[in-house]
Amino acid sequence: MCGIVGVRRFDGGPVSKELLTDMSAALHHRGPDDHGLWCDGPVGFAHTRLSIIDLSASAQPMTGVTGTTHLTFNGEILNYRELRRDLDYPFTTRGDTEVLLAIYERYGAAGVSRLRGQFAYAIHDSATGETHLFRDRLGILPLYYYATDTVFAFASEIKALYPLIEAPRVDTVSLHDFLAHRSVPAPYTFIEGVRKVPQGHHLVVRADGTIRIEAYWKLPDPSEELDVSPAAAVDLLDQALRESVRDALTADVPVGAYLSGGVDSSLICALVARERGGAGLHTFSAGFGDSRVDETHWARKAALIVGSDHHETTITASHFQDEWARLSWHRDSPLSEPADVAVYRLAQLAREHVKVVLSGEGSDELFGGYPKYQFARATRLAGMIPGGPLRLLEQRLPASRARLTVALRALSEPTYAERMRGWFAPFTTRERNRLLGGPAQRSVLDPYLAGRGDPLRRMLHADVHTWLADNLLERGDRMSMAASLELRPPFLDHRVAELAFRLPSGVKVRGGSSKWIVKELARKHLPVDLVDRPKVGFKVPLDEWFRGHLREMAFDLLDGPSSFVGEHFDRTAVRGLLEAHTTGGRDEQPRIWTLLSLEVWHRELQRRLVG
Repeated sequence: MCGIVGVRRFDGGPVSKELLTDMSAALHHRGPDDHGLWCDGPVGFAHTRLSIIDLSASAQPMTGVTGTTHLTFNGEILNYRELRRDLDYPFTTRGDTEVLLAIYERYGAAGVSRLRGQFAYAIHDSATGETHLFRDRLGILPLYYYATDTVFAFASEIKALYPLIEAPRVDTVSLHDFLAHRSVPAPYTFIEGVRKVPQGHHLVVRADGTIRIEAYWKLPDPSEELDVSPAAAVDLLDQALRESVRDALTADVPVGAYLSGGVDSSLICALVARERGGAGLHTFSAGFGDSRVDETHWARKAALIVGSDHHETTITASHFQDEWARLSWHRDSPLSEPADVAVYRLAQLAREHVKVVLSGEGSDELFGGYPKYQFARATRLAGMIPGGPLRLLEQRLPASRARLTVALRALSEPTYAERMRGWFAPFTTRERNRLLGGPAQRSVLDPYLAGRGDPLRRMLHADVHTWLADNLLERGDRMSMAASLELRPPFLDHRVAELAFRLPSGVKVRGGSSKWIVKELARKHLPVDLVDRPKVGFKVPLDEWFRGHLREMAFDLLDGPSSFVGEHFDRTAVRGLLEAHTTGGRDEQPRIWTLLSLEVWHRELQRRLVG
C-alpha cells in the first residue's frame, strides 16, 4: 500500500511543490520505497510508495497515454491481469496502476465497478476539468478530504492535511460519536473541516469548486436473498472464499498471515496452505502473558496444521506506555481499542519477514460472529421492557459477569438505534449526556437501521457501515502502515460480502451458534477442537493493568489540571469511574480506556502541531 495526497486550488494560483512535499512527508511510513510529485498549475498530486506489484516500474503519480489523465493510487487491484487482457491499451508497465488509467480512459468513472481489491485513488481529468476520488467498497483503505472556497485537498491520512489547515481544531461534536462508537463514523472526523469519503463512494470535484459525492456500490437488498439449504450455503462460501484468498496472494513480494488461533485466521491460513502449500508461509501471533486471554498455544497448534513458519510476540503494560502516544498520532484519532497497540507490535514482527499479511478481519460483521447477534431480535423488542430494572440489575452484577453487563446496558437503552449502538458503546446514552452536559447533535447510525426486516440483517448492515469501516479497518490500516506493512482481509472481498448478505440469517446464527456457516466451512479444513473452542478475541488485560502498572498514569492524565477530558467532561463523573475501578468494585476499564485514549491523543496532537 501507499500514501496519496493532492491539492486543487480555485483562486487562480498554482499548487506549490513544497506544499505537496510537506504533505507527503507525513506519509513516508506508508511508502518508504519511493516518492513522486506531479503539478499542473492549480492541480497537484504526490505519492509515497510501498512496492508490492511491478517493483521496478509503475512509479506514481502516473499520466495516461492521452496525456490528459493523471493518477495517484493507494492499494492493490487484485484482478488487474484479467482486466489487462480485455483492454486495448499501449501498456508500458506490468502492474496494476496503469490498468486504473486504462479503465478510466475507456469506461470513465463507472469503471471503478470492474475492480476487485482494496483501493483509494484520485484521477484528475484535464479534458473535463474534473478530479475524481474513489474509495473501495468495504472501506479497507482510508481517504480524507478538506475543502474551502479556495482549495480542495485529499490524503490517505488526516495528518497529511495539516500543512494546509491554518489552525486545526478538534470537532467537539464528534466527542459524542466517540463515546458511542469508539470512533467517529464517516463522513465526520475528529478535526473540524476534515471529512472522510465513505466506503464504496465516488467523489468528484468540478472546476468551479462544487463537490458531488455518491455511492457506486451497496450491499444487496433483502429481496435478493438466496433460497439455499445450509449445506449449499457452506459450499457457496467455500468457493467464494477460496477465490478471494487466491486473489489476495497476488504480489511480487512474500505474503504472510496473522494467525491468532481463532477460527477466522486459522481458516484463512488453511486455505492459503491449500492454495500454495504451507512451505514458505510465515504466520504471526501476539500474546499478553495472561492465561485468561492468551491464545498463543492455539495459534501454535494451527501453525502446525497448516505447516507455517510461526512467529510470536508478547505485549506488556510497558508497551502501552511506550507506544500509546506515537500510535495515536499514526491513528489520527484516539486508539479506539486496547488491541491497537498489540496490532502494531504484531505488524512490526511481521514486517521483519514479509511486506504483506492476510487477516481474518470482517468475518464477524458479515456472518454474525459476536455474542450480541444472538440478541438481535431481543434488541428490537427490548423497548417494551422498562429500562430502569435492567439498569438496576446491571449495576449489581459482579465484574466477572462482563458479557451480561454489556447485554443489560445495551438492552436498557430507550430506542432501537441506541440499543443497537449500545452493544459496542463504552458509555450509555445517559452516561454520555452526563459527561458532556447534553444530548448528541447528530446520529450517523440511524440511516443504516431505517426500515423493517430481519433484525440480524439490520444489525449486520449497521456494523459493516460503522463499527467495521470506521473502527476495525481504520485500526488495521493505521497500525499496519505504521510498520510499513500491507494488510489484506480476504473475507472483505466484495464478492464474499455480497454473498454474505444474500444468505439467510439462519445460516449465520443457528441453533445458538454464532457464525455457524464459517465454523461449518472451517470443519472441512481444521480439527473440531480448534473450531469449536470458546471465542476469546484479541483482548488485553487492562482490568488488572489499570489497578496496577497503569493506575498512576490514568489518574494523572484524566484528573490533572491540564486535562482535555477534564475541560470537556464532567470531572466528578470521570473521577468516580477511576475510583470505582481501582477499588475493585466494578470493572470500568472500557470507559477508562476510552477517556484515557482521548486524552493521550489530544496531548500528542498538540505536541506535534506546536512542535
